[in-house]
Amino acid sequence: MKILFKKFDKREITGLPKVLFQGRIITIITPGETEKAVDYLLSQKILGFDTETRPSFKKGQRYEVSLLQVSTYDTCFLFRLNLTGITPAIIRLLEDKKVVKVGLSWHDDLLQLHRRAEFKAGNFVELQDVAEKFGIEDKSLQKLYANLFHMKISKAQRLSNWEQTILRDAQKLYAATDAWTCIKIYEELQRLSRDGDYELVEPVKLVEAESEVVKSKEAKNEEVPQSSPII
Repeated sequence: MKILFKKFDKREITGLPKVLFQGRIITIITPGETEKAVDYLLSQKILGFDTETRPSFKKGQRYEVSLLQVSTYDTCFLFRLNLTGITPAIIRLLEDKKVVKVGLSWHDDLLQLHRRAEFKAGNFVELQDVAEKFGIEDKSLQKLYANLFHMKISKAQRLSNWEQTILRDAQKLYAATDAWTCIKIYEELQRLSRDGDYELVEPVKLVEAESEVVKSKEAKNEEVPQSSPII
């Protein structure tokens, strides 16, 4: 039985172990590379999506989307849109209706991408909508992942310069992790919806919540299952 919180306490996230993408990370900087990457991505069944934008620290200053990261289970492509723009191949990827594309706050991301080029988004799944069906009120990727897996997505690179000449390894890993975890969250929510193996509880400390579930089962004379690994 998995415990889900209506709202995950942000203070609990600090002490959680960090999750990092373990697969290949490929940076795309030319239209030719973009074409090959998109051909590969469109052969997959599900993709995790996210974007990064260079932060602005001046009033009235705004940058366009710098990076589009698209991940499979084991490979993440980082499309440097500040170098390539949105090419016809990327539009083909965004408009495709066969491959499931999973993201979080995608309404905002799509608005930002539309400032670079016109396209009709195809077959995107908004994780916030899926989580809402469970009664989960968390809206951020970090809190959703912590709620489901009791692990932390580091946000240390979020305000870094996504338009610098060469992205640092830490930036690449951050970007890939964000896109990949979208797949993880979606598939876990799909599993829980199918199996019904979860209980939604009010925001309390993690240990307290687990204790309450055990007490509830004992009161009903149910067998209390052994603790299973978080992932």
